[in-house]
Amino acid sequence: MRIGLLQCDDVAPELRDDHGNYPDMFERLFTSVDPTLTFRVWRCLDGEIPDDIEAVDAWLTTGSKFGVNDGDVWIDTLCGFVRQLWQAGKPLVGICFGHQLIAKALGGDVIQSPKGWGVGMSFNRVLERADWMDPWQEGLDLVVSHQDQIITLPPHAKVLAESDFCPFYVMQVGEHFLGVQGHPEFAKPYSADLMALRKHLVGANRVREGLASLHAPVDDQLMVRWILNFMRQAVQGRE
Repeated sequence: MRIGLLQCDDVAPELRDDHGNYPDMFERLFTSVDPTLTFRVWRCLDGEIPDDIEAVDAWLTTGSKFGVNDGDVWIDTLCGFVRQLWQAGKPLVGICFGHQLIAKALGGDVIQSPKGWGVGMSFNRVLERADWMDPWQEGLDLVVSHQDQIITLPPHAKVLAESDFCPFYVMQVGEHFLGVQGHPEFAKPYSADLMALRKHLVGANRVREGLASLHAPVDDQLMVRWILNFMRQAVQGRE
């Protein structure tokens, strides 16, 4: 399967030598689950928006330090591309910023959460067992790093996983869009270094809690299996 990666940010320069850039993280994790995958990257943050929705089999959107409400031209243009994918029935999976981008592009609402930053591990309840959730488990625990949250779902969306901190943690929109607030691609060492880098923004106590949470097991490979199952099912639905 060919995956188009819509890159919406770069890893901070001071962390890149140790952890690579975001495309490296996605390719490393996803190919550890399925070595046959191929990736093509579009640097959307530089205004490089795809002009052919059929260039790949399915699309994947990275996280970002930017917010979907920032008003940057590239973000608004990318929202338009998301709507093209929606109209065409093309598979798209959004991670963190990408999750929120789907909601905004299709008529939902995103705000900076009054609950503050979510960092470290998040522990979530799976509300519904979709057929692509194979292997199945009732919880979904992933690394997070976000301040914004969806507060109103777009039409045709349903919530599949939640936590008290983030009620709309995983959403499916129709049969071909999926959004995940967590970061399966973030390894725990990167999460720790990112929290240290953003300590002045996140707050010392929240960082302390986030670092402690990293001792818990993470469902990164499970989430990738679910994402790939979802993508393949959506691709088959177009044939």
